[in-house]
Amino acid sequence: MMRRTLIYGGIAATLGAGLLVPTSTPAVAAPAAGATPAAAYPAAARAMTTAGGPYAAWVRAGRRFLEFDPSGDGTAVEVVGDLATADRIAVVVPGVDTTLATFTSGLGGVERRAPATQAREVYAAARAADPDADVAVVAWLGYDPPEGIGLEAAREVRAKAGARNLDAFTGWLADRRPDARITLIGHSYGAVVVGLAARHLPPQVTALVALGAPGMGADDVAGLHTRAAVYSALAPTDWVRRLPQVRLLGLGLGTRPSSGSFGATALPTAGVDGHDYYFSPGTASLAAVAAVVTR
Repeated sequence: MMRRTLIYGGIAATLGAGLLVPTSTPAVAAPAAGATPAAAYPAAARAMTTAGGPYAAWVRAGRRFLEFDPSGDGTAVEVVGDLATADRIAVVVPGVDTTLATFTSGLGGVERRAPATQAREVYAAARAADPDADVAVVAWLGYDPPEGIGLEAAREVRAKAGARNLDAFTGWLADRRPDARITLIGHSYGAVVVGLAARHLPPQVTALVALGAPGMGADDVAGLHTRAAVYSALAPTDWVRRLPQVRLLGLGLGTRPSSGSFGATALPTAGVDGHDYYFSPGTASLAAVAAVVTR
C-alpha cells in the first residue's frame, strides 16, 4: 500500500507520518504551518480549478474546501459556515461507497446520501435549534471508504486508516479553535472510523454520534476510551439491524452502539425511513443531532 500525506494548514511532516491511506498521487498543496482555516481555502480552490469540470464549478459557486484531491476515489473536506469563528463545530464522516464523484450528487444520484448535503442539513438544523450559536459543519471525506457491502466493509482496515486521518484533522481543528466544542457524526461505516479515532481525540471533541452504525470498533462505550459523550440512533427500518455482530478472523466491527449493552445515549428516529434518512429535514434524528451539536 502506498502512502499519501494529507495536509491541513501545511502540517505535512507532522500529520503525514504513519497515515495508512491509499496514496497514488502527491499531497494537495496547502498554506504554511500555522495558517488559519481561511488561508487554507485558496490552496484547495486552486487544485479544484486545475482539476476543472464540476470541481471548478464548486469553486465558482463559492464553496470552501480545506482539502481536495481528485486522485483515486478522491478526497474532499468541505466547510459550511465560518470555521474561523465557530464555537460549535460538527464533522460529518460518511460511510461505504462514498467517493469524490458522489460527494455532492450522492450515491445513485440521491442527494440525501451526499456528505455535502448532509453537512448542510446539520448546519441548517443547528442554526434553527440555536440561532445564537456560531456553527460550522465539515463534510469530511478524508479517508477511502470500502466499496459496497462486502469483505472490506466487514473489516476495520479502512476505518483504522480513516481514524488516523480523523485524529490528525481534529487535532488541527482543536489547535485553531481551542475554545470550540467539536462533535463527530459518523454515518454507517463512518461511525466505525469515529469509534476507532475516539481514544486519541483532543478534549475539544465533546460528543460522538453514531447514525445507522454497524459498530464503533468496541464492545461498549468504555472500550472507546473517550471522555466525549456518545450517542447513537438506529431506525427500526434500517437494514443494519440485520447484520451479525460477530468478531472472527479479522471480521466484525464491534457491538452495535444502539444495543442496550453498549451504553450510548439513544437518539430518537421518528421519521427515519431506512438507512439513508438520518439527516433528512423533519426527522427526529436530525433535530436530535442539532441539539447535540449546539448543546
